[in-house]
Amino acid sequence: MHRKILQGLLIGLAAAAVAGALYFSGGLARLEAVTWDWRVGVMRAPGAASDDIKLILLDQASLDWAEETMGFGWPWPREVYGAILGFCKAGGARAVAFDVLFSEVSEYRDQDESLGAAIAAGVPFAGAVFFEDGKATFPIDEVATNATTLGSIIGDADTDGTIRRIRPILEHDGQSYWTLGLAAYRAASPDSMPAIPVDRNGRAILRWRGTIPTNQAISAAAAVQSFLRLQSGESPVVQPSVVSNKYVLFGFTAPGLMDLRSTPVNPVFPGVAIHATLLDNFLSGDFMRELPRGVALLWLMVLGLVAGVAGRHSAKVWQIVVGFAVLLPLPLLLALAAYHAGWWVPVVAPAVAAGLGLIGSVVVNYALEGRQKRFIKGAFKQYLSPVVIDRLLANPTSLKLGGELRELSIFFSDVQGFTGISEHLGPEALTSLLNKYLTAMTNIIMEEGGTIDKYEGDAIIAFWNAPVDLPDHPLRAVRAALRCQAALDEMRPRLLEEYGKEIWARIGINTGPVVVGNMGSDQRFDYTFLGDAGNLAARLEGINKQFGTFILISEHTVAHLDDSLRWREISRVQVVGRKEAVRVFEPLPAASDAAHQVAFATALQSYYDGAFEVAAGQFDALAATDATATIYAARCRRLAATPPDAWDGVWSMTEK
Repeated sequence: MHRKILQGLLIGLAAAAVAGALYFSGGLARLEAVTWDWRVGVMRAPGAASDDIKLILLDQASLDWAEETMGFGWPWPREVYGAILGFCKAGGARAVAFDVLFSEVSEYRDQDESLGAAIAAGVPFAGAVFFEDGKATFPIDEVATNATTLGSIIGDADTDGTIRRIRPILEHDGQSYWTLGLAAYRAASPDSMPAIPVDRNGRAILRWRGTIPTNQAISAAAAVQSFLRLQSGESPVVQPSVVSNKYVLFGFTAPGLMDLRSTPVNPVFPGVAIHATLLDNFLSGDFMRELPRGVALLWLMVLGLVAGVAGRHSAKVWQIVVGFAVLLPLPLLLALAAYHAGWWVPVVAPAVAAGLGLIGSVVVNYALEGRQKRFIKGAFKQYLSPVVIDRLLANPTSLKLGGELRELSIFFSDVQGFTGISEHLGPEALTSLLNKYLTAMTNIIMEEGGTIDKYEGDAIIAFWNAPVDLPDHPLRAVRAALRCQAALDEMRPRLLEEYGKEIWARIGINTGPVVVGNMGSDQRFDYTFLGDAGNLAARLEGINKQFGTFILISEHTVAHLDDSLRWREISRVQVVGRKEAVRVFEPLPAASDAAHQVAFATALQSYYDGAFEVAAGQFDALAATDATATIYAARCRRLAATPPDAWDGVWSMTEK
């Protein structure tokens, strides 16, 4: 009996050590965040001070109203914000905070002066300042000098892009800047110093209220209309008294204005409502606190030890089942109770300690007492998947997400000059243009059997040969690229007529081994890939602009193609981040000139041989209809004028 207790304690201590190492190294942070988000979703509730905060939101309806009724689009004239400030003053608001970074001077200086005057004449005002990488972006002088205080609007997202915590105060050049929500409080009470509990990194854990802001919200259009009606002696749309003695936070919720953030309660949560949540937590006095690390370590050690001892004494299957049924849910039950009391108590690390303690002790039972492995699996299947059981039995520390190694053909595309296009189109027109383009390209990719990995703005990332096996995946990927360019050629005149912009897209394709599978957590994941083959595909997309091409594929992809497609070699390149050079090719439409293709290959061979003057002449003969030949002709003349000491024909790329 004493021997079993000692063995159980040693097993539990080892389980706690593994769980503790994973916990303190951050290896369980993603899983812990998932459990935290679930707790927040279950236990969210309005705070005691929620009614002390009002929101004025520039939503899509406000943008539509401004365009249809007032005749102006986005961005709004700055004098309109003065009407919002006037509404707050008329209602007797306690303080106003604007989640708007007025960092650039207006085209019309009188608008900046008008905004500054409205701030100076209004209630206490907190303006926005943005900090990133040690640098600060301050508002224009008219805002900064007339504001009562300035507040930070930094997002403080976790590594998965979700905001769960926020720094209440930042230091810059010897000055302290409260986060915008608290800056509103400081604007109204400059002599009061908020006391905020923070974690070891100086961040406050937010207690979220609801999937949408629980503070009463007024549309910006209603506030502006109400102020204008008051000025004219008419009845307002909304009585200003609604903000009487309240903290008012103004911000954007219209999708096109890009101020929606991922939070535990909603993946598209208004940024201004995050600052309102911080202020709400402070006024309600119910911030969440992180359990001290020493206490957390003690808790997972206790669970690990109890699990080890209990498991070592479990001689029957039903006893093992009871051990899992009692010990595995215990961390979650305690965490829910602790949440109610205002504490973030870790769930995953204690559960891992308990699980490993139980698993380790059962394995020892089997090894020392000759138990059949099928009995262990029979017990665990009620709580864990067979795959996880097998991994844990082989290596208890291997509980992680992952995928399988497969050869894929990977496709990266990007719209040429999209930043410039987006700067000259309104949000609605830009969205419409992008949707039409992405829909057309996506249809082709899927028709060719491709899998869309993700969209990143105007960029498309796709791959072939997963999850369904496609033996001819390189051919399908290249064929999709050619079809995409042909479809874009047809669309371009219509898009130019409708939006005033021409759309050109660059595509890079590479074939190679990557890990593909569900990446993320057991509740929130993406089916995607990881590996250097994907990096090369992305680089090929980018270097199209160096050669005047719109599709580039690697030699690894060309090696799998057949005679149904045509292509020409473009260069031997050394891309950023890779030591070895790779041959790249341009797929050609079926109707391309075969004689031109042969002439280009001859010129390229002269270039490879170092006969730069000969190559320059050969490329010049093709330059009238070939942008790549034009680029090569100029390069050959430069090389002929200043021959390199050593020549291997490799074109080294200096940028991605």
